[in-house]
Amino acid sequence: MAAAGAEAVVAEDEEKRLPEGDPESGGDSEDEGDSDSSGDGEDEEKENEAEIQRLEEQLSINAFDYNCHLDLIKLLRQEGELVKLRRARQKMSELFPLTEEIWLDWLKDEIKMASESSEREKVYELFERAVKDYICPEIWLEYAQYSIGGIGQEGGIERVRSIFERALTAVGLHVTKGTALWEAYREFENAILETAQPAPGSVPSPEQQQMLCTQLEKIHTLFRRQLGIPLLDMETSYAEYEEWSEDPIPETTIKNYKKALQQLEKCKPYEEALLGAETPKLAEYQAYIDFEMKAGDPARIQLIYERALAENCLVPDLWARYNQYLDRQLKVKELVLSAHDRAVRNCPWTVGLWIRYLLAMERHRVDHSSISEMFEKALNAGFIQATDYVEIWQAYLDYLRRRVDFTQDSSKELEELRSAFARAVEYLKQEVEERFSESGDPSCTIMQNWARVEARLCNNMQKARELWDNIMTKGNAKYANMWLEYYNLERAHGDTQHCRKALHRAVQCTSDYPEHVCEVLLTLERIEGTLEDWDAAVQKTENRLARVNEQRAKAAEKEAALAKLEEEKAEQRKQARAEKKASKKAKKARSGEKRKADDDDEGEWGQEEEAEQPSKRHKGDGLLEEDMEVEMGLFGRSGPEKPDRPANQKEKATTSRKDIPKVLHDSSKDNVTVFVSNLSYNMAEPEVKLKELFESCGEVAEIRPVFSNKGTFRGYCYVEFKEEKSARQALGLDRQAVEGRPMFVSPCVDKNKHPDFKVFRYSTTLEKHKLFISGLPFSCTKEELEDVCKAHGNVKDIRLVTNRAGKPKGLAYVEYENEAQASQAVLKMDGLTVKEHVIKVMISNPPLRKLPDKAEAGRASQFAVPRQVYGARGKGRTQLSMVPRALQRQGNPVAKAENGMVQNSAAASSAPPEEPKKMSNADFAKMLLKK
Repeated sequence: MAAAGAEAVVAEDEEKRLPEGDPESGGDSEDEGDSDSSGDGEDEEKENEAEIQRLEEQLSINAFDYNCHLDLIKLLRQEGELVKLRRARQKMSELFPLTEEIWLDWLKDEIKMASESSEREKVYELFERAVKDYICPEIWLEYAQYSIGGIGQEGGIERVRSIFERALTAVGLHVTKGTALWEAYREFENAILETAQPAPGSVPSPEQQQMLCTQLEKIHTLFRRQLGIPLLDMETSYAEYEEWSEDPIPETTIKNYKKALQQLEKCKPYEEALLGAETPKLAEYQAYIDFEMKAGDPARIQLIYERALAENCLVPDLWARYNQYLDRQLKVKELVLSAHDRAVRNCPWTVGLWIRYLLAMERHRVDHSSISEMFEKALNAGFIQATDYVEIWQAYLDYLRRRVDFTQDSSKELEELRSAFARAVEYLKQEVEERFSESGDPSCTIMQNWARVEARLCNNMQKARELWDNIMTKGNAKYANMWLEYYNLERAHGDTQHCRKALHRAVQCTSDYPEHVCEVLLTLERIEGTLEDWDAAVQKTENRLARVNEQRAKAAEKEAALAKLEEEKAEQRKQARAEKKASKKAKKARSGEKRKADDDDEGEWGQEEEAEQPSKRHKGDGLLEEDMEVEMGLFGRSGPEKPDRPANQKEKATTSRKDIPKVLHDSSKDNVTVFVSNLSYNMAEPEVKLKELFESCGEVAEIRPVFSNKGTFRGYCYVEFKEEKSARQALGLDRQAVEGRPMFVSPCVDKNKHPDFKVFRYSTTLEKHKLFISGLPFSCTKEELEDVCKAHGNVKDIRLVTNRAGKPKGLAYVEYENEAQASQAVLKMDGLTVKEHVIKVMISNPPLRKLPDKAEAGRASQFAVPRQVYGARGKGRTQLSMVPRALQRQGNPVAKAENGMVQNSAAASSAPPEEPKKMSNADFAKMLLKK
């Protein structure tokens, strides 16, 4: 809205005074109070100018950057650049519906500038645009009050009444905010009534009397209309009407008032839920919408949808449901098309909204040029998936196909359709594939539809064959369903010769289901072929199937060989670990005997044996305490001698291990217990540390840390609460850093009863509002990453991915408020350099987790016990052995025998006599096979 002449002079003056004038018109500048500091002011002004230039350049690259528009408008308003501010607001309003706050700021700025009648008309036009974006009671009220200032002009009063009536139609049913409009309308009519009153002491003329009666009736009508609508504080309005009216209130009005009160009582729970809910209030609005849908009043349904959209304008599903209701129920052209237009302007990245808009335009017979223009806008909307472009092209091609009269051999519409098909194929190949590294249409559905149109509607089978030949050259020749699709088209609109040719090629090329294609070929020849055709088909299919079976057999042999090789490698690793373990035990036993001989010169072999026995029992030899006493009795030793012998270092270690109680868990308390893992092994007094941490969730009944045989903390424990809700709340502490490591908190579940139970805190599906960033430097902090990301939208959460030790992996997830901001961030941040590292940014869509096959799981379970038996020395310390040691010893008898053979005479004198008693027949069989 650039002005000329005197208006330009006014604009210049306003640019100079706008920042230091009314605080509402940009007076919130931080340097307002520092006018004396000219140097600081100049520096800040230069910084703002540079930022304005940067934002303008950014918008020239990507005009759909919503936050960039907001920042530019804010800076221009702060600097008082009114002409640029108007231009910036204008550009943004062309791309997006503006929020209530943006419109009110814009309108207030323009109202201050409007002094002449021509300028007032421009403000009226601006109000008309504002009320179309969203249904906002505040904007309608501002519009009506502004129009009252022009009642002195010709037709001014009627114009005000027209605006008030439109406002009541739009938002007069608003339960919480509609009353203000009704009262403002009545106040305006009361003011008109006051001006129509005759002077005191004078007798009104018949014309004046008629005018007074008419004006009084208008106010009566407004009261009666308002009292028939469920609005908050209806009782006050009714009391005001009783006080104002000289006549009794009509019975019909009272009846409508009581009915409205009853309806208000039904609406109140939904209004109260909205007042108490936090943004975005989607669930509360949906419940309100369902309530109004059951009541069936179209005006109220439309209003509640509009209220929901005013607060959730970036929710595509809400727009889709609203537009579907308008398309199927109201079917009013202006209303329907306006809603669709606002939907695509709010959520331009959602292809479904664009498709519905094109269909609505065609349904309401909008001219072809407008539909084509809207389609071009859709192509530039910036969809986030390649398949979205395929869908929008298909919708537009369907529209063009419906325009063609196929009874004519040639027409302008048909040529336009063919041209659009060719453009679509080229667009997907170049534009889409360049951006997404895929065309989004691997099975060439658009070319298939083009071929069907040519064959069925244009009788141009030659063109259809050319298209199908092109489809097959794009990597589709190996799929049986593609060949059968082409065969069916030839069968319906071609000839037998081309059908046979297609099937022969299919038999030769198909790799997924060749049997099916061979069967179709034999069926064709059985019905229509000659003997020579039949023989040729049989020979071709037999040869092909023979080659296929040979290839499958080779593949199976190769797979079996690989599986066998894997098993052999696993067995070799198992034996190597067993030998290493045995050698370490033998070395440890020899060094232990040497230390004992030095410590106790008077010791005998039997005493060394006694010292070893408790250690062996603790390690899981399977011997009961009674068995130990019998064994010592055979060697002439008695139990009471043990406490009299000197206590050496190994005995102390053994005693400390014996004093550690076994941590038992009562599965009946799983609902009030959480399992805590990945804690630091060096944590001092884990009970005290964890109790302080978990007491914030509720009263802690018991903390049971798990210790190793040597008395060291093993990094995990059970935390039992008094109440179940405390345990559920404790799960929220998952991944919290404790002593530099992320603490894992999970439900306490018996894996024996629920082997498939998994706890994964984060979503593994496509999240369009969340980004996945890789390639980050390990030194990058959460705050530094947030500074980079917040320039492209409101960042709700940032999660830096770490390993179990809490070390960064150079990965992060960034959650934005909506899909639009996330898509803009992808475009801007992908390939960005952060601390000399080039990062990759994409929409979060983790790959599906691969579950092991049953056969592989079976093989893994066979080796699970041996891998645990020989310790975790070659692994990370966090891979804890959860198999009881007694079971481990039973699962590996060979290693046990080897240990006994390697031990010296002292160990051999005690262990071997009892060893055979603990071995099963299967264990002996394995030993013999080993020999």
